[in-house]
Amino acid sequence: MVSVRFIAANGEVTETEAGEGLSLLDVAQAAGMPLEGTCEGQMACSTCHVVVSAEWFDRLEQASEEEEDMLDLAVGVTRTSRLSCQIMLGPELEGLEVRIPPESRDMQRL
Repeated sequence: MVSVRFIAANGEVTETEAGEGLSLLDVAQAAGMPLEGTCEGQMACSTCHVVVSAEWFDRLEQASEEEEDMLDLAVGVTRTSRLSCQIMLGPELEGLEVRIPPESRDMQRL
C-alpha cells in the first residue's frame, strides 16, 4: 500500500492509502477528490490536472510530450503540474502529496 495526501483548493487535507500500480487519478476519485478524468486516462483532456508538491516532483517519471501538450490546456498550470492519470503509484511514491487546483471540476458530481 502507498499513502497519498491530497490537499484541496480550500486547504482541506485528505489522506488515503492505495495499492501499487493504480493511477493517481483512480486513487483521487476513490478518495472523493473533484477530478473528472473525462478521457479515462487516454491523455485527451486535462480534467485530472494536479499540482505535485515540489519535493515530490523530481521523483516522478518525466512527463511525456503528449502529457505536456495536454497540460498546456489546463487552467492554473504550475512548474510542478501533472496529469494524475499518468502517475502510477509505486513504493517510491510512499507519502506523495498533491494539490487539487481551485479550477478543478467534476461534472459527474454536479
